[in-house]
Amino acid sequence: MQKPTLPKGTRDFGPEQMRKRLFIFDTIRQTFKRFGFQPLETPSMENLSTLTGKYGDEGDQLLFKILNSGDFAADLTELDIASGYKKLTPKIAEKGLRYDLTVPFARYVVMNRNSLTMPFKRYQMQPVWRADRPQKGRYREFYQCDADVVGTDSLICEAEIVLMIHEVFRNLGIQDFTLKVNNRKILAGMAEVIGAPGQEGPLAVAIDKLDKIGPEKVKDELRERGFSEKAIETLVVDWIGQKLTNSEIWNDFRHKLNASQIGQQGVDELEEMLRLVEQYGLEKPQIEVDPTLARGLSYYTGAIFEVKANGVSIGSVSGGGRYDNLTGAFGMPGLSGVGISFGVDRIYDVMDELNLFPASAGQGTQVLIVPFDSDARAVALPLLTKLRRADVAAEVYPDLSKVKKMLDYANAKGIPYVVLIGSEEVQTGQFSVKNMVTGEQKKLGADEVLWIVKG
Repeated sequence: MQKPTLPKGTRDFGPEQMRKRLFIFDTIRQTFKRFGFQPLETPSMENLSTLTGKYGDEGDQLLFKILNSGDFAADLTELDIASGYKKLTPKIAEKGLRYDLTVPFARYVVMNRNSLTMPFKRYQMQPVWRADRPQKGRYREFYQCDADVVGTDSLICEAEIVLMIHEVFRNLGIQDFTLKVNNRKILAGMAEVIGAPGQEGPLAVAIDKLDKIGPEKVKDELRERGFSEKAIETLVVDWIGQKLTNSEIWNDFRHKLNASQIGQQGVDELEEMLRLVEQYGLEKPQIEVDPTLARGLSYYTGAIFEVKANGVSIGSVSGGGRYDNLTGAFGMPGLSGVGISFGVDRIYDVMDELNLFPASAGQGTQVLIVPFDSDARAVALPLLTKLRRADVAAEVYPDLSKVKKMLDYANAKGIPYVVLIGSEEVQTGQFSVKNMVTGEQKKLGADEVLWIVKG
């Protein structure tokens, strides 16, 4: 008999885990709603023509392709097979699992542009798939919670993303985090001043790996991508090797990017965004300006964001940025947008490692009603209905069994209160309520039961 297994990089979530995950989802959703974002869902699969070419070469390689139905190889020739996977893939796979939620969102906007009110603000909370190598904090199937606004260039949107990030993590109880910010125009200016104009894309992909592989391997990758030794040395000395405070960094930016118009524009945008955040009155902002923050995805053009929880060995838990022309790939050029994505799976791992979930987050049933016989059941069921109508999670033990077995059931599920109903309780209308945490037991009427379990 074959032993059941899961594909690597995927996980099951039991009831307790799901209750904690729902706590994360609900916290993020409430923030999105408070900031005026509307819900949206898109299909799990998209046409490969929608997905490819939007994430850069490395992103395209991580797309999960779906084989065409039926005999997908029926018309293949030996020449097709010998031509390599890039030419072979379109012949056997027309669809793929979505890599993120941003590109499907851009596709949705273009397809529905005549019915949308601009600026259009949407949030989306769905799974995505990446054919990556599984490791701690990195999965092949994981959930993202995205909020994007399209149809405006206003830096108010970037400032609001900064506010949402602070609200979400503080409401989740993750107080020790750092929001790193940068602007892709600064990276474009960086490429210009080191003598590699127009190479900000490969530059961003390489330095995006700085935390993962270190500066020496980043230098090796830049060499492989055709950057000169002089350009690499200038980059490492003037940019990667610098550690400046937020107050010092502006003069440093201005000086180093003096010869780059697009670089200066990036500095202006970054300064204005932070000025707006200050005007909002954000208390104790946890923001770090990081000129080496790159975000490897190729569609970013302006502000970029990345959040890391401090004190844990887990990668970024949130990220996003401005994209000026993502919809242009679908025939609707010039529609600017900006968004943020929260990685639920990594947030869960952070909260679990730091023991940050509130006790109520993992709590399911609050009250178990235990009838001893059929007469007791006739009294138990109306009480059960009364509790549920008062929004108390309650259940009745379905079998007439030994009391110990029913109490063991309550303990195994972490149910804090058990209501015991025997012949005496049927006659008097006074229920025996046992606190499973303290062991205390009281006789209470129906209204008193409701009062004590609701706290």
